[in-house]
Amino acid sequence: MTTLRADPADLAARYPTKPFPITHDLAGHPLLTLPRLAELVRELPRDRIEYNSGAVSVNQRPEDVPLVDLAPEEVVRQIETAGAWMVLKRVETVPAYRALIEEALLSIGRQLGHDSFASMKLADVEGYVFVSSANSTTPFHCDNEDNFFVQIHGPKFFHLFDNEDRAIVSEELLESAPSKHRNLPYEERFEERATVYTLAPGEGVYVPYQVPHWVRTGDGWSISLAVTWRSQAVVRRNKLLFMNAFLRDRGFPQAAPGQKPALDGLKVAAYTAARAAIEPLRRSEGMRRLLRRAVFGEQANYADKAHEAGKKAA
Repeated sequence: MTTLRADPADLAARYPTKPFPITHDLAGHPLLTLPRLAELVRELPRDRIEYNSGAVSVNQRPEDVPLVDLAPEEVVRQIETAGAWMVLKRVETVPAYRALIEEALLSIGRQLGHDSFASMKLADVEGYVFVSSANSTTPFHCDNEDNFFVQIHGPKFFHLFDNEDRAIVSEELLESAPSKHRNLPYEERFEERATVYTLAPGEGVYVPYQVPHWVRTGDGWSISLAVTWRSQAVVRRNKLLFMNAFLRDRGFPQAAPGQKPALDGLKVAAYTAARAAIEPLRRSEGMRRLLRRAVFGEQANYADKAHEAGKKAA
């Protein structure tokens, strides 16, 4: 049985807008061991695998992220000494991982009064596995979904900030588009406002939508799992933030979400229509690569790029 557990008081007072600690029984799960994750690397499309050196700063410039001269499977197999950070994306596309993720979410759903996974009405349920060497850093960023983050092996330190504090992240920086990298500007003065969760195997943290954070491993290698989803309200807000970023990039200043509801509705409708036309193309890995390169150029640091860089350096 895959179980996530939260204090009922936290679920009542803090879910879904504020972070809180959780516990779980996934440490040592057979799907989350290094040998099984090395197999998973072979099962996933290459553009679902991203990795680079773990020796980056909290305020890392995306264009300066150093690569690792190893093939993806070897990054997993050698993670104790590789000095690397890796994420395996969309692992729910593999049926066994989908079952694990749905079971984990339902364990929280039952605490919230749901009797089935379907009754939770969660959109875009996804899973991300992080495999990191000791003393690796995930730079400062926000994610556009809710997340139950669980620690499987090794220590990890999760630095979380208030997602309503615009002195840390502005409305403009919260806007999201494929052309914008996830890393956000960070200043040392922010740290006095951080809440740091020290995670050992069996522990985790609920990370709400667009909570700024950065993450570091300790003196041992690490495996973590992020179980993510979006509510209908979050799906709508993400469409609006995308359109705001798109229009701002073209020289049109945009009001924050909610300030002009009628205009917000038009933007959401425009996004929905455009995405319906593009979505069939995204089912092909080759087309996803073309779309990504058209937007990011050479900044997309995925397995195909990292491996090619490694071969050239060899």
